[in-house]
Amino acid sequence: MNLSRNLLDTADRQPDRVALRAGGTEIDYASFLTAARAVAGALRDLGVEPGDRVGLVSANAPAFPIGFYGALIAGAAVVPMNPMLTEREVTYYLEDSGASAVIALDEVAKAARAAGEAKGLPLLELPAAGPAEGQLAGEPVPEPVERADDDLAVILYTSGTTGQPKGAMLTHHNLDSNARTTVEALIRTTPDDVIMGCLPLFHVFGLTCGLNAAVLSGASLALIARFDPAAVLKIIEEQRVTVFEGVPTMYGALLDTDARADTSSLRTCISGGSALPVEVLHAFEEKFDATILEGYGLSETSPVASFNQPDQERRAGSIGLPVPGMELRIVDDSGADVPVGEVGEIAIRGEGLMAGYYGREEATAESIPDGWFRTGDLAKADEDGYLYIVDRKKQLIIRGGYNVYPREIEEVLYQHSAIAEVAVVGLKHSRLGEEVGAAVSVRSGAEIDVDEVRAFAKEQLAAYKYPRHIWVVDDLPKGPTGKILHREVVPPEDLPVE
Repeated sequence: MNLSRNLLDTADRQPDRVALRAGGTEIDYASFLTAARAVAGALRDLGVEPGDRVGLVSANAPAFPIGFYGALIAGAAVVPMNPMLTEREVTYYLEDSGASAVIALDEVAKAARAAGEAKGLPLLELPAAGPAEGQLAGEPVPEPVERADDDLAVILYTSGTTGQPKGAMLTHHNLDSNARTTVEALIRTTPDDVIMGCLPLFHVFGLTCGLNAAVLSGASLALIARFDPAAVLKIIEEQRVTVFEGVPTMYGALLDTDARADTSSLRTCISGGSALPVEVLHAFEEKFDATILEGYGLSETSPVASFNQPDQERRAGSIGLPVPGMELRIVDDSGADVPVGEVGEIAIRGEGLMAGYYGREEATAESIPDGWFRTGDLAKADEDGYLYIVDRKKQLIIRGGYNVYPREIEEVLYQHSAIAEVAVVGLKHSRLGEEVGAAVSVRSGAEIDVDEVRAFAKEQLAAYKYPRHIWVVDDLPKGPTGKILHREVVPPEDLPVE
């Protein structure tokens, strides 16, 4: 099936029900489908063929869902990108995925336009509310191009601690299955629901559990371009939001804000991305009188893999049990199950598991050596099978809900002429969860200005990635083979991290 078939089915059942809300704009399902068909026609007019990859650069505005489903209708696979990415970063994603065109929200299209021009790719710019009738060239595409279940639908870029970001290949079946799990097993969505769309749609959490789940169930998605706790509370009150989806830092921010609103419409909240502190969970539920379901997933698993589910006992601090269609094990380095209560690595297989990393057969084989995806996350299970995250085997930094990969930042800093060695690490931060820090050593005979180095990194990296805190060390800690030991990097005691 083509994932976009869900949009056609919902628009046929309830054409007049509001699908997308943003600011004062409301778009019903019939208009959503009409606009997506027009985008599909415009892409076809630009030479995009079934199986091609199309970049999508957009903030949370109706342009994203319209561009996303339009590309799917045309039979293309979508490469979603953060609108905060620089031209260098967008160029990398376009090159690595072999994209043949780019869709961009007009107000954030600068980097996409420059990268597209450099690669000779056509750019389709969309206004925030989507294209007006007759605005786009090409004949609208009435029916989705037929795709097989295992055909590529999305390439989501992710990374470990080494090398450049890798594109996780998610199929039409991966995404459809995971959206159905979200709708049927987690939030039990109906057409009467309004889902708060503050998670970025270019991230797998917001894409699957927000956009695709809403389209599948016929619910309404209330979009906000950038998370702001006071603005979110206002939207919950005005739009009578029933489902809130967020990362732990969002829950903490909503607890801390002085803004007040009628949030009595809320019934279910889901949390993912990183561990939700137990005290935050209890305080939020008491203040907002809504149940939080905490779970776990990754880009490579579409993402939902395990969750505290509505019809099961919730255990605070746990990521719950495997969801329907997914299997999780806790294994040792040899791939054998560890005893109950002992720490091992989470391994996953099931309907949401990616087809592999685009163009990287060796990396795919390394991460899925025996049909089970090695997540790099360390956890333990209790006697009832509930899972508890202990630590990350990988050195991933999660800053305000965004994944930051140390190696990518290190490679940029290594381009600075004064830097000999660098180790990028996560620093605890009361509001963001983690902040990005970098310890650097200086080349012999060179002088360094950390403010200048920070500005250098800021030019090359998205705003959420560049290191706010940089400090100079004589030498970085190393193991017997000379490998830098990130876990032993200690920031200065007077470092001004909140």
